[in-house]
Amino acid sequence: MSNKKINWLPTAEAHDYTAADSYLTLVCTENEKRKLITQLKRSKIEHFKAKDLFRASTLSLLGVSNSHVLKDLKKIKNNIPLSPLLVVTDSVNRKLIIADGYHRLCAVYASNEDQLIPCKISSIEK
Repeated sequence: MSNKKINWLPTAEAHDYTAADSYLTLVCTENEKRKLITQLKRSKIEHFKAKDLFRASTLSLLGVSNSHVLKDLKKIKNNIPLSPLLVVTDSVNRKLIIADGYHRLCAVYASNEDQLIPCKISSIEK
């Protein structure tokens, strides 16, 4: 585990919202998706430890041999800023949906599971 400081962009990039929109199409209705994307764009950055984001999401950790994780690990090594994660809280199913940033989360976790990760958060309202 490394204590290397990870650089972050101040907010998510436009293509991150496009990726989140694509993913949320698979798990939400069209109306829910539109609301969530609007909420994500308006939300403020919050910070959570990588290990807590993984636990809440119930996702499996991708290995460092994954090409996208490797790309993000190289960015970390070269001090290139990463984009914040876009996440959705699903209180009905009691889990966190990583709408965009799964590979970045895996890379950061591989670097330091206690690293704080900036996230923009939206929530499913039922």
